[in-house]
Amino acid sequence: MNQSSKGLLPASNALIGFIQYKEAEGLSLRSVDNYRRDLEKWVRYSGDLLVADVTPNHLREYLAYLRTTYIPQRIYGGNDKPLSGKTVRNIWVSLSAFFNWASTEFKVADPMDGVPMPKFQKTEIRPYVKEQIESLLKACDTTRTAETHDRRTFSNPRGTAVRDRAIIKVLLDTGLRANEFCSMDIRDYDPKTGEMRVRYGKGGKGRFVYVEKFTRRELWRYLTQREDGDDENAPLFVARNDRRMNNNSLRLLLNRLGKKAGVPNVHPHRFRHTFAIEFLRAGGDVFSLQKLLGHSTLDMVKNYVAIAQIDVQNAHRRASPVNNWRL
Repeated sequence: MNQSSKGLLPASNALIGFIQYKEAEGLSLRSVDNYRRDLEKWVRYSGDLLVADVTPNHLREYLAYLRTTYIPQRIYGGNDKPLSGKTVRNIWVSLSAFFNWASTEFKVADPMDGVPMPKFQKTEIRPYVKEQIESLLKACDTTRTAETHDRRTFSNPRGTAVRDRAIIKVLLDTGLRANEFCSMDIRDYDPKTGEMRVRYGKGGKGRFVYVEKFTRRELWRYLTQREDGDDENAPLFVARNDRRMNNNSLRLLLNRLGKKAGVPNVHPHRFRHTFAIEFLRAGGDVFSLQKLLGHSTLDMVKNYVAIAQIDVQNAHRRASPVNNWRL
């Protein structure tokens, strides 16, 4: 089969070659899975068109569908909310990468040339405040309050309280992404120094992060109650079925704790935002923060700097000797 006739392949067949190409590039498993998921969803919607038959109009129609009609199937709820603008932009990136590859591989026109990148409004970063974290930690300890037949209230200790407190403190102390957190094994954590090795960071890059004494104490409590707590190859955190915690189980857990604690919008990335902003407020430098977060550039760090700077300005206004002494 020559190159031009390959353009007559159904998109589902071409997708197999594209995924192999991305795997050969050395992308992380998560990145490859994101490409696969985004593109398989498009193939199902499009009816598996031939690669050479796809037009810009097909792709513009699909992106419009995602913005207006598509109903997400979220495991942790919120299916009534449309896809975020950022998610739609990420899908555009996946489509663009696929057709850029296909145009070279099959010698066909790239239909994405006629599809502009979707614009979106960045979500305002709202870090947790201390009182919200305290409420989440308290929510770990007991079940929801219930009533007996004579209206007396009671609650029971939660069997996962120690684990859940450790989860919250590790996320807050490290700024780890959800997939980085879930992929950690016990061997990646040094209880003496608090050093944690991130083996599967974004873009396949590894790095080290750290937890301090209060978090190390919580981790010690959690691991000592686990039968496999001294098995270096065991996951650092496990779900109820003793299997490795994954992104969905982590999000579900945090969502439930947030509802119980009365804290809105509890999700893993918000802990990352909070870590970054508190790091800067405590005097940390942007280059160290960039390294700890695993960012390749300072672009995202600059957003945190802007938020932290607002706080610095407010703190200075409250602490100004000239103002306070009314000089």
